Amino acid sequence: MSLAFHWFLPTNGDSRHVVGGGHGSTPGAAGSDRPPSIAYLGQVARSAEQLGFEAVLTPTGAWCEDAWLTTAMLTQVTERLKYLVAFRPGQVSPTLSAQMAATYQRQSGGRLLLNVVTGGESAEQRAYGDFLDKNARYARAGEFLDISRRLWAGETVDHHGPHLRVERAKLNRLPDPVPAVYFGGSSAAAGEVAARHADVYLTWGEPPAQVAEKIAWIRRLADAHGRAPRFGIRLHVIARDTSAQAWAEADRLLAGMDPYRIRETQRALARSESEGQRRMLELHGGSAERLEIHPGLWAGIGLIRGGAGTAMVGSHREVAALVEEYHALGIEEFILSGMPHLEEAYWFGEGVLPLLAERKLWQRP
Repeated sequence: MSLAFHWFLPTNGDSRHVVGGGHGSTPGAAGSDRPPSIAYLGQVARSAEQLGFEAVLTPTGAWCEDAWLTTAMLTQVTERLKYLVAFRPGQVSPTLSAQMAATYQRQSGGRLLLNVVTGGESAEQRAYGDFLDKNARYARAGEFLDISRRLWAGETVDHHGPHLRVERAKLNRLPDPVPAVYFGGSSAAAGEVAARHADVYLTWGEPPAQVAEKIAWIRRLADAHGRAPRFGIRLHVIARDTSAQAWAEADRLLAGMDPYRIRETQRALARSESEGQRRMLELHGGSAERLEIHPGLWAGIGLIRGGAGTAMVGSHREVAALVEEYHALGIEEFILSGMPHLEEAYWFGEGVLPLLAERKLWQRP
């Protein structure tokens, strides 16, 4: 099977510097360098489509533009590209969400993928009117996905659960195709929901040994339910013609990070309830001294950005080799980004993807 490569839509703004945000951190000024207008995001989306990326991921949260509305607009300026829309169960009813997904599929020609995000920060969830704790949010997500999948299958659904209740719920028009569900999370509660519902289990870019442990964990849990999800990884990338050029770019990004901003961001991220965020912080410990945590894997992004905090760095061939290393563990889908997202898409799309095509690991959609 050909590997799938997706890009990222910077709906919190873009820059030649690292743009922060997510998991309690603040976006910072860099995101205003290139505001997330439809004109600019359209450039990124069209470039990703041209280069051969299959889809683009959009984040969710108070720190970025709404993913549903933004991507619905962008379907009108692209033809083939799919949109991996991040959304949080519980903020909208499962019946309405299932209907929205069905409408999106019809109006876009089947270009919706769903990234289910339970929400790692209770403070942000409360701002949206959600007062459940983390474990309860995962339990609710399981109920939500149970209801949604039954609706997408054409069932009339009665569900009286601890967190959600619907009666005689039914869709008049079904989605075609049913959107694939992407789901991540490193806690025990997340693992159980992923095992039952994820079509693609996502991990942030940890070193290969830790990724292998996660894959084995989810496979074991999913096997108990008779399921076999695919696996994907979320990474940044800095690929250049030579290794020296790539690491010079990483050094430039690091030099642009204000030490005070690093300290404040690390304090904010340390309060996160996310197990995945805790694991990201452990990779660098808040220090800018030892950031290459595996050959070609750099943890510098996570100094001022929440969520995915590591980047593949190197020549095109070195980055392609690291992609192969992750693929050997079982990773089939890569969700990538870079600063700025427009230019970095071309570095990877024109430099790395052709090498992977030569090795029969990728073919243009």
